[in-house]
Amino acid sequence: MEFELRKQSSCSMVLTNKTDKYVAFKVKTTNPKKYWVRPNSGIVLPGSSSNVTVTMLAQKEAPPDMQCKDKFLLQSVVTQDGVTTKDITPEMFNKEEGKVVEEIRLRVVYIPANPPSPVPEESEEGSSPRASVYENGNEDASLLSAVSRSLEEPKEKSSEAWTVISKLTEEKTSALQQNQKLHQELELMRKEISENRVNGFSLLFVVLVGVLGAVVGYFLKRT
Repeated sequence: MEFELRKQSSCSMVLTNKTDKYVAFKVKTTNPKKYWVRPNSGIVLPGSSSNVTVTMLAQKEAPPDMQCKDKFLLQSVVTQDGVTTKDITPEMFNKEEGKVVEEIRLRVVYIPANPPSPVPEESEEGSSPRASVYENGNEDASLLSAVSRSLEEPKEKSSEAWTVISKLTEEKTSALQQNQKLHQELELMRKEISENRVNGFSLLFVVLVGVLGAVVGYFLKRT
């Protein structure tokens, strides 16, 4: 239900009878001086619906943290065919053996008529959201304080979160760059080791061939 100071508000319920029987209903509230229920009782014909309007009278002050403890009780019972609203009596909703009285409890939830923007924006003159709210002439100081805190806290938390994310991104980028550099150095070392092995093998092979040639030449001369 929408809540706005010094203004009454209304909401409606739709009661639907999906049976082939006549159903009588009655609506009660824990705060009858605060709400009007029209109609507060009636008959819903088989396969039809009935609208119930709940009107909250204008309130001079808002409840703490916009929390409401008011409740409604909706009672319904199958009745005889042809029964009208005038035939409804309190005894029809008494719980007795062999009679099923269904009950649904509804809790009132207040919704601000003009909810604040989730992202506060500063005015052209650079005034803060809190100062702008006070200039609008809202007299409920406690509600203003609660709204201001709800607007500022997400902004601070969002700023801290972005700082952490930015720092982690920079660290990740640095680590990737170092990893890439290490891979390049490792590849270069592998190439150098491979080249040294090839060069060493060629030089040793030439020396062995030279020694073998000298020995063979020596024996040939003697023979």
